[in-house]
Amino acid sequence: MPLIAQNIQIRPLSKNDEPFLREMLYHAIFVPEGAQPPPRDVIRNPELSRYVNDWGQPGDDGYVAVIRDKPVGAVWIRLLTGNDKGYGYVDDETPELSIAILPEYRGQGIGNALITYLFTEIYERHPAVCLSVSEENPACRLYRRLGFEEIQNDGTSVKMIRKLI
Repeated sequence: MPLIAQNIQIRPLSKNDEPFLREMLYHAIFVPEGAQPPPRDVIRNPELSRYVNDWGQPGDDGYVAVIRDKPVGAVWIRLLTGNDKGYGYVDDETPELSIAILPEYRGQGIGNALITYLFTEIYERHPAVCLSVSEENPACRLYRRLGFEEIQNDGTSVKMIRKLI
C-alpha cells in the first residue's frame, strides 16, 4: 500500500469548498460491489443535501485532504437537529460526521488521517461525534479502529458514536 497519507496536506473547509463538498457527499454514498451508483442528483434530496447546504454555518467544521494541489477527500461535521436530523442523529449536542475520499485514492490512509486530524481540532468543542454507515461498507472497520462504538444496528445500517473526551 503506498504511503500517500504522508504526502497530503490538510486544510480547513471554507464556504468556497461547497461544490467540492457536494461532490464528496455523492462519493460518501455507499454503493455495494456490482451495484449501479445512484444518479448524481440524488444529493439534492433533503435527506442528503442537509449535510452540505449553506456550508459554513456556525458549528460547521471540516477539512480537505489535498495532494499536489488536488482535493482528494474531505471530512466534516454538522449539528443536525430538529426537522433536519441526520441518519446518525444521537442528540442535539452531538454533531454528525461525514467523510469521503475520491475512489482512486481510497485505501491509502487518507480517511484515517482526515478523521484523526478532525478529532484533534474539535475535541475541546464537542464531547462526541456520531455517524451512520451501511453495515456492508468497508469503512466500518476504519471507524471501529478509530474508537467508534456501535449504538444501533437495524440490519442495514449501523449508528456509531465516538467519544472525544
